[in-house]
Amino acid sequence: MADSVYKVITLIGTSTESWEKAATNAVEMAAKSLRGLRKAEVVELDMHLEEGKILAYRAKLRVSFKYDGGD
Repeated sequence: MADSVYKVITLIGTSTESWEKAATNAVEMAAKSLRGLRKAEVVELDMHLEEGKILAYRAKLRVSFKYDGGD
């Protein structure tokens, strides 16, 4: 394997449907502007609540992609 460098960023996806959809939303949005996505790790799940009702599911992800030196 050749030497490589990867950059890791944190994203938070939201959904009114599920945590899975929240995570998917985050990855799909990142894929629109980042090339070389390699791995997404869910690091935290929570919910936005109001008056005891779930308004949104939120998934915090650490996403890595191949780093080419530009931002």
